[in-house]
Amino acid sequence: MSLSDKISNQATQESLVADCAKLIDEQVAAKSGISGLALKAAYGVVKGLEPGYVPAAIQRLLPEVVAVLDPMWEEGVQSGDPVTYLTQNRAQTADALLSITDAKIEKSKNGVVRASYNKLRKSVKSDVEEAVPGLAQILGAHV
Repeated sequence: MSLSDKISNQATQESLVADCAKLIDEQVAAKSGISGLALKAAYGVVKGLEPGYVPAAIQRLLPEVVAVLDPMWEEGVQSGDPVTYLTQNRAQTADALLSITDAKIEKSKNGVVRASYNKLRKSVKSDVEEAVPGLAQILGAHV
């Protein structure tokens, strides 16, 4: 059974989205220094667009995220531990995730979101890599 099949339940998806939003909040809050200030400012702008913007964005991205992670998750299942596998392959996992957001941002009509993302994109990969263990644990908990 694929990762997509395992999280097809609406209640599971809602819980997964809430946990991912919390993970993002925690990752952003933990940033420090000048780049941390920039990231926090950009994230504040995005969160200020409308209440629930971040969870709604996660919900919209979820099918594509799960689709790109499915093959890696299956490799992890075959290796014995998909959570550890994603964590050990965090650069590849981050690249897969960012390929989705890059394509979405390119099509975005919201100039504020696009500009904020593009300003931080170069440094975002390392941030996403840092979040991969948390994401892998979240997925493991919901599957």
